[in-house]
Amino acid sequence: MARYRGPVCRMCRREGEKLFLKGERCFTSKCSVERREGGPGQHGRGRQSFSDYKVQLRAKQKVRRSYGIMERKFREYFKKAAKTKGVTGTELLVNLERRLDNVVHRLGFGSSRAQARQVVSHGHIRVNGKRVNIPSFAVSVGDVIEIREKSRKDVTITAAMASGESRVPEWLTLEREAYRGTVMSMPVREQMPQSYQEQLIVELYSK
Repeated sequence: MARYRGPVCRMCRREGEKLFLKGERCFTSKCSVERREGGPGQHGRGRQSFSDYKVQLRAKQKVRRSYGIMERKFREYFKKAAKTKGVTGTELLVNLERRLDNVVHRLGFGSSRAQARQVVSHGHIRVNGKRVNIPSFAVSVGDVIEIREKSRKDVTITAAMASGESRVPEWLTLEREAYRGTVMSMPVREQMPQSYQEQLIVELYSK
């Protein structure tokens, strides 16, 4: 599976804001967005142009990079959303939120989506009692996501849970002592990041 392997702080600086790609580091003074001004590279502080295309592209890249998805897969999510009844941009974000690696991150089993993706792919997660190691697996209402018993003492997982105690969204419930979470409903737009401009993504792909 193709994925970006370069410095993730570079992506945050390119978008001009925190994408929270490195877990707890993003909440400290070590965050590169706070330490360095401007975009990455030699010309990061140079004059910027703001064409309609660039604004739309930046909106798309911001969402894609936040969820850690490559362009081809992201376009597939968009096509699926476009075929669904409802607002295309909202459906796109809902489909991204339904990814198992994102849900594992939202429940606090991984301090970042990248770490949550690793937790899933290494077989630490069970969905409705069955082991699932596919990060893109789409959860449904009523699904129970839990850490398998043998993995509950994993240092990475316990540290992530200790740091993400108050960040579980309303559409999920977490039974912390049981290392288990449940999907209570599909997320609505108000429960997803308000900084995302999904309409600009629709405009970009509709050209």
